[in-house]
Amino acid sequence: MAFESLTERLQGAMKKLRRKGKITEADVKEMMREIRLALLEADVNFKVVKDFTKRVSDRAVGEEVLETLTSAQQIVKIVDEELTATLGGEAVPLNKSPKIPTIVMMSGLQGAGKTTFVGKLAGQLKKNENARPLLIAGDVYRPAAIEQLKVIGEQLDIPVFEMGTEVSPVEIVRQGLELAAQQKNDYVFIDTAGRLHIDDVLMNELKEIKALADPDEILLVVDAMTGQDAVNVAESFNEQLDITGVVVTKLDGDTRGGAALSIRAVTGKPIKFAGTGEKLTDLEVFHPDRMSSRILGMGDLLTLIEKAQADFDEQKAEELAMKMKENSFDFNDFIEQLDQVMGMGPIEDLLKMIPGMSEVPGLDQFKVDPKDVARKRAIVMSMTPAERENPDLLNPSRRRRIAAGSGNSVVEVNRMIKQFNESKKMMQQMTNGNMPAGMDQMFGSGIKGKMGKMAFNSMARKQQNAKKKALKKAKKKKK
Repeated sequence: MAFESLTERLQGAMKKLRRKGKITEADVKEMMREIRLALLEADVNFKVVKDFTKRVSDRAVGEEVLETLTSAQQIVKIVDEELTATLGGEAVPLNKSPKIPTIVMMSGLQGAGKTTFVGKLAGQLKKNENARPLLIAGDVYRPAAIEQLKVIGEQLDIPVFEMGTEVSPVEIVRQGLELAAQQKNDYVFIDTAGRLHIDDVLMNELKEIKALADPDEILLVVDAMTGQDAVNVAESFNEQLDITGVVVTKLDGDTRGGAALSIRAVTGKPIKFAGTGEKLTDLEVFHPDRMSSRILGMGDLLTLIEKAQADFDEQKAEELAMKMKENSFDFNDFIEQLDQVMGMGPIEDLLKMIPGMSEVPGLDQFKVDPKDVARKRAIVMSMTPAERENPDLLNPSRRRRIAAGSGNSVVEVNRMIKQFNESKKMMQQMTNGNMPAGMDQMFGSGIKGKMGKMAFNSMARKQQNAKKKALKKAKKKKK
């Protein structure tokens, strides 16, 4: 995640505060100095840093805070609230037209990720709303831009309107909108051209497209890895086009993340979406409160659960619940669950979303090698169908045969079987509505901890409901 170094610095400042008994004004000043340095190193705009630290200081040195027994916790809460406010306060949804189609115009510099984002958002709307989007290829300058959009359209089964590179973008947009009206598309996404730098030709063309299309949404796509330059770009585009929202891409990269913390405060326009990876599913609605929690190392369980629910198949959940009830969870199910988890993103990033996990020593060094998952799959594929369905058959001689067949050692096979048994035990606990041992401590005792427990309990209840449905279906079949 983009904020790793910032999170580390901020957590260090918070830990020092928590170790103290009663907090003094001098302690607050020292903490604010460290926070100021951490934000500046993360490439956050200087004015934004100044305003943020002043607001926190003004609230933190009040008597009602410093004289309480939980002053350290209250100051952490203040930092969280002010960071959330700096990021925008609350999530802002996509502007939608009361009549179809809703027109979304993209803007931004070349290489920021406009074309990929168009595919991600259109694909998400098609999946979640059963929408019928149309993509208009209006970038006639960048080599292969039209071809890239067509490939994305094919992957998502979404139509792309294009007229080649010899027609003006304004004419392409005009005819594309006429087609969308005839086809009654719900959404139209206009993929416009970018440049390596802002120039008058680019801006005039975008203004013409805006005047013609009268878009409901003008989204500016900025690359988080460009740091403070992203803020300057956002200012320029906002002055010329009056953008309605911002999309920050490459938040999964090794970057300082200062752009995301500065753009809302500098432009006054909300960050609506965040790109978190290269896959067409790696797109998140930007929630300022959740992002603040991640930056402060408090986790983000709500996003984690949403990721899980995006791939949630009720029928499969019922089948799995039934298997857990009958204690028939096997290696086929294990691999299927492993694939689902891997589809949600890197395991190390998912773990950081669990409240309290950032405090676990060595988590920053924890990495899951995709090759390790491939090894597990090879081990399971080297089992006979009977062994996959009945793990109790795996005696030492069978394990040696599986090791030889999968190109692994017996030690690795034994380790994988042990992981399977532990996974099975934990899933049984969750299916029965119990929190697995040790997880309760991870959430902590603060507000975020309570939210985490509530979210976990909600997930457990869904598991139990799936289990009840599975039992009812089984009883009906018996009758």
